[in-house]
Amino acid sequence: MKVLIADDSVLILNRLEEILGEIDQVEVVASLSNGIDTLEALRTLSPDLAIVDISMPGLTGLEVLNAYRKENQSVIFILMTFHSQGYFQQLAIQAGSNYFFNKVDDFYKITQVVAELCDNNKKLNNNK
Repeated sequence: MKVLIADDSVLILNRLEEILGEIDQVEVVASLSNGIDTLEALRTLSPDLAIVDISMPGLTGLEVLNAYRKENQSVIFILMTFHSQGYFQQLAIQAGSNYFFNKVDDFYKITQVVAELCDNNKKLNNNK
């Protein structure tokens, strides 16, 4: 599974790369720190999964999601934030995010979801 990650925090990017690297089927194809580069990378790299921070310079994660959903509905999006879940979670769902996580409370759930998606993808490919 090709995964793109985007966050303006180098610490978050490094940690995500590290923990996603432990999942056999994951290939991190891009690690980006702003929304403009993220949108361009989505268009050129065609990842299976995008893990994107809501608050980034250039374009927000929500703006990236809104723009890219108009072009491609098949990419799975995980949006994440340090902000409280209620308002931003509602915006993420309305924009078409598949998952939404708070980086404080739910950070390791991201890797659980990615592992499950890889397992489901593997099962689908084995049944063909």
